[in-house]
Amino acid sequence: MKAVLTSLLVVFSVSLASILFGAEGGAVAPAALPSQQPVSLIDFYVKGGPAMHFILACSVLALAIILERAINLRKGKIISASFIEEIKKYWYRREIAKAIQACRENDLSLSRVLRAGLLRFDQGIDAVENAIEGAGQHEAAVLRRNLMLLGFLSNISPMIGLFGTVLGLTRSFDVIASYGMAGNPGAVAAGIAEALITTVFGLMVGIPTLAAYYYFKRKVEVRILEMEEVSLALIEDLAYEGFEAQAVPSTGALRESEPSSRLRERAR
Repeated sequence: MKAVLTSLLVVFSVSLASILFGAEGGAVAPAALPSQQPVSLIDFYVKGGPAMHFILACSVLALAIILERAINLRKGKIISASFIEEIKKYWYRREIAKAIQACRENDLSLSRVLRAGLLRFDQGIDAVENAIEGAGQHEAAVLRRNLMLLGFLSNISPMIGLFGTVLGLTRSFDVIASYGMAGNPGAVAAGIAEALITTVFGLMVGIPTLAAYYYFKRKVEVRILEMEEVSLALIEDLAYEGFEAQAVPSTGALRESEPSSRLRERAR
């Protein structure tokens, strides 16, 4: 998926460059074209009209979110194989103090989830499971942070481009209504150029942003599933050993309890 996202960004960057600067070596052009100055990106931005300011703001904000999510959704910041092996060793030995200390020393999403359950280890398996589930929901919300905004930007950018298109066409038709087609062709062409430029730039911001949104959304789902699988395995270990009956003697005879189906269903 990362390769696909990178490819999309490269394709759209190359497309933008070809749109802006590729006309110089294109098909056969009139004799007057070689004497024209090349059009810069700033010229396109100015010709796009006021809608370009909003499209630029969307692109900057989307890029910031993409970089932030790319850094914070790395697997090393959520789940660590070495941490899992360490916590399993303490968990199976019932060395709760060492397990809690290991969670504190590792700043990971999984460590915070398991630490919540370990702090209630002496209250029975139900308390451990409920604590892990609550902490897991909180960490899932943290992992999904800014994704809704990224999806919003991917949808609003083309809409702003369409709004700029309407403004440009309105300006062109207003000029035609006032002066006629032969009265001020430059103003008519400027309005049409504004309409097309805003459409192009709105799509060029919206499409890669939408691809990044779905990429990070899927990445979050995979990371949450991995955390749930580890948590479920540890909870099942407690259940199969009759941990709940040992932790709460008042319940009577030793019995084996099953973890609730909520974690199991999500882990599937």
